Amino acid sequence: MKTSIYATFAAIALAMPAMAQDAGDAAKGENEFKKCKACHMIQSPDGTDVVKGGKVGPNLYGVVGRKAGALEGFKFSDALVKLGEAGEVWTTEDLAGYITDPNKYVEEKVGDKSLKTKMTFKLAKNQADVVAFLAQHSPEAGAAPAAEAPASN
Repeated sequence: MKTSIYATFAAIALAMPAMAQDAGDAAKGENEFKKCKACHMIQSPDGTDVVKGGKVGPNLYGVVGRKAGALEGFKFSDALVKLGEAGEVWTTEDLAGYITDPNKYVEEKVGDKSLKTKMTFKLAKNQADVVAFLAQHSPEAGAAPAAEAPASN
């Protein structure tokens, strides 16, 4: 009995670093996001720039937990509008899949090969890191905004 308990604890201990890797590293993601800021910015609702960037793509503040294709004031592709109409709400896993290959992701989710996104960039590696960085700036997804982090007493 003791052996099986020890074996269980050992398996959990060995699996934890792998799970942590899958969650992504937000600090690395911030650096990796430099590739994204040519088209995207991260700007909080009060106008504070988290990352200054382009306006070709939508503002990515609060993207985790947001309905796909539904940011007010931005004209999305028919593909992302259709994705949102199908009920897609961006999770960290879905965003990682989307940024890997946007058109393939939409095709698999919606089942329509003719729909294309405006996003032509594909992120071949470090997707989990970028998504962890975006999750930090998505208060609706449970992340505390950086400016509102609890102060230590």
